Amino acid sequence: MSEITAKMVGDLRAKTGAGLVDCKNALKDTNGNIEEAITILRKKGVASAEKKAGRNAGQGIIESYIHMGGKVGVMLEINCETDFVAKTDEFHQLARDIAMHIAASSPVSVGREEVPTELIAKEREIAAEQVKGKPAAIVEKIVDGKMEKIYSTLCLLEQPFVKNQDQTVKDLITEKIAKMGENIVVRRFTRYQLGE
Repeated sequence: MSEITAKMVGDLRAKTGAGLVDCKNALKDTNGNIEEAITILRKKGVASAEKKAGRNAGQGIIESYIHMGGKVGVMLEINCETDFVAKTDEFHQLARDIAMHIAASSPVSVGREEVPTELIAKEREIAAEQVKGKPAAIVEKIVDGKMEKIYSTLCLLEQPFVKNQDQTVKDLITEKIAKMGENIVVRRFTRYQLGE
């Protein structure tokens, strides 16, 4: 087993934001392999975030973001559990990053449950029309697959994050929940575009 140095622990902590003990343990479990340790910490962060998901997020901030010389604007409500976390620079940066993402990516809703039913029906109809003539069971599977792709463009939480296409906005929030130790919820947003 390779020796786990303070520098290795520090580097892992800088990359993941996880606690020192968690970083040291992850490195021990992976014999010093940084990439595997990151995977362990991400899985642990997801599990930790899932436990916090049911907790009340009654504090937070309203963030605004103006883009393209005043042509696009976003108002975003993002919540956390305590006023203490709501006042941190990291929470404000998360809110700003998500507002900027909304300005750039134009999501329709936060999650799937808020996508208007008429939009879903229209998209299903278009997808079914594209595979017309195939057996019904196959059409249904193809349409379901196409809808998954459509949800990833319509729903904020499912979109690839503009600053890191390897993670979704939900992954970003999950990472911050694990790091800050509180439930974080994007409650709502409004995107304005000049002339719309």
